[in-house]
Amino acid sequence: MQRLRHGETSAHAFSEAARQHDALLTALPPRYAEVLHGLLDRLESGALFSEESCSFSQKDLIDSLQMWLDKAATALQPPA
Repeated sequence: MQRLRHGETSAHAFSEAARQHDALLTALPPRYAEVLHGLLDRLESGALFSEESCSFSQKDLIDSLQMWLDKAATALQPPA
């Protein structure tokens, strides 16, 4: 995530890597995969346009992906 945030990897490369984590996605409720794939689709689409011409900002999408990661990590924690 940090490499994406700092421009050290492309949106496409990040998205491709994220989509390969099948074991993680199957360990989470199905809605998590739907949300992640939607965010990744928008991230890739947004990368095709300049920031000004896109209806959503890459920074906002990266922030949303970070929120998804935080919630996914919490969901994977065993109950106390």
